[in-house]
This record gives sequence, structure tokens and C-alpha cells, in this order.
Amino acid sequence: MAGTDPAPVTLVVGDEELLAERAVGEIVAAARAADPSAEMHDLLGGKVTTGELAQMTSPSLFGDRSVVVIRSAHDLPKDVITEIVAYAKQPSDDTVLVLAHPGGVKGKALVDGVKKAGAKVITISKVTKAGERLEFVKAEFRRAGRKVSGDAAQALLDAVGNDLRDLAAACSQLAFDTEDKTISAAAVARYHKGRAEVTGFNVADSAVEGRLAEALEQVRWALGTGVSPVLLVSALANGLRSLAKVAGAPRNLRGPQLAGQLGMPPWKADRVKRQLNGWGPEGLSRAIQAVATADEQVKGGGADPAYALEHAIQVIVSSRTGR
Repeated sequence: MAGTDPAPVTLVVGDEELLAERAVGEIVAAARAADPSAEMHDLLGGKVTTGELAQMTSPSLFGDRSVVVIRSAHDLPKDVITEIVAYAKQPSDDTVLVLAHPGGVKGKALVDGVKKAGAKVITISKVTKAGERLEFVKAEFRRAGRKVSGDAAQALLDAVGNDLRDLAAACSQLAFDTEDKTISAAAVARYHKGRAEVTGFNVADSAVEGRLAEALEQVRWALGTGVSPVLLVSALANGLRSLAKVAGAPRNLRGPQLAGQLGMPPWKADRVKRQLNGWGPEGLSRAIQAVATADEQVKGGGADPAYALEHAIQVIVSSRTGR
């Protein structure tokens, strides 16, 4: 999409987070390619106030363009939704507005309203079938200018699991570390030995549940047996995102209703809800920031990936009280 002129208003609908984020990113990249000096506004739906959109989309005396991204648009207040729907009917020529909505009934008035107003709609389908995940892995290597054999793609799925962020990180790491044009099953085995014994999910569960010694022991063992630091950081981030999702869900939802709202299997929603005990918003924010820092460090920003991981785990565990 980069290099093309994006629509004045685009609605990205779907709760497959990685793919939705990429869709938003492509629109932003296209807008900036058209005008590198465009002013960027990146907002969360729950924090957008009445009249704020009008201020950001008002014509500039200097003719500057702007890009406005509103994430978690299902959390927009009703009066702001009314403003956005009215704006979508007659959008500014100098603004690119992107709305990211996870789908579902919350905030449906926004979805229906901007669709009717003529906004461009990008629908992100949930990746649920094994064949779709296999195609996702192959597509990730194509994005990196590489190929992957069928048995290697399946081996990667077996080693890493179904989370798209983990799979994307694994594909990126293999493409970076492997010189062969086609990624083989042998390469997957070489970089992912030990995953069956200790996975990033084990490390993440121990960390978010406050078991510091166990988490540190697991991460050292995983690193020593060849598990990629990128995958371990991705698992920590995934665990914290799940906590944030459950923390932000309506309190009256239980069981299958909660799982449906969050896009999680019921067993996972129940487990994350138990893990949320002892967490507060400030502590969760601090832990997420620590993992973001570790992610940068293990991808080349730091000299010691093991130290970065261990420090992140220590911050996660110490943040669990919510203070």
C-alpha cells in the first residue's frame, strides 16, 4: 500500500492484532510517503475527547497534512462516535483518518456509521485453521525475500505454537540468521531445539505469576538450549497483553462470554483471569514498558540479550503488586 494515496477515512476491523496493526501501519506509511511532513496523531479510543478530532482535522494556515490513527475505537465515547460519523461523510482533503476496531458489538455504531458514510473498510479475518497458520508462516518468509520448505513450515508451527506474533518473530529470526535461500527443517530444528521442554509461554506464566526464581531458571535453560531471545521476549509481551485484555474487559462477563469478547479460548481466559490477581494498572504498564525495552535490546539495541531478558523478568515480578 505504501506509495499509493490512502483513502481519507479507513476502518480496519478485526481482532487479529498483528495483522490489524500491520494494516494500520501500511496506511500510515502510504500517507507519509505521499507527504513526509504530515503531522502524526496516534490515539487510544478511550482517551479521545469531544471536539479533539475537529481540532486535528481543521485546515492548517500552512496547508500541512495530518494523519490521525484512533486505536481501540470500540472504546470511543458515544458523542465522539457521533462526531466521527459526521466527519466521515465529509472528510477533510488534508487528513488521513484511520480507525482500528476489533469487531464485536461494542462500538458497533461507529462501524455501521462510517461504513454508511462511505469509508474504506479493511476486514482482518481471524487466523484459526492450521492451514491458514501454515500459509501465514510461508507468507512471512516471502516478506523477508526467502522461501521455506513445507516440512520446515510445519516444524516451525510445532515448535513455536499458534500465536502470530511468536510465529512472525520466529520467521524473522530464522530469515536473519540463516543464509540459505530456502529455510529447511534442519534450520528450524537447529534454532528451536529445547522448545518442547521449556517454551516462552512457560517463562511468561512463571513471570506474570510472580515466580521469579523459576522464571529465571527457565529462561537460562531455554537460552542455553537454543531458544531465540526474540521468541522469549515475544512470549512475555503476549502474556502481558493478555493480562491487559482481561483487565480491560467488562466486569460482568464470565466464562464463554468473556472468552468471546477477548477472542481467547475459554481455558485461556480463565487462566489469565487468575493470573491477573495481584496486578494493578501501574504495575502492568511498568512491566509492558520493561518488555518493550528488552525487545529493542535483543534485536540489536543491547550487547547482552540474556541480561535484557533477566532484567525484564525481574521488573515484571516486582511490578506484580500493582504499586
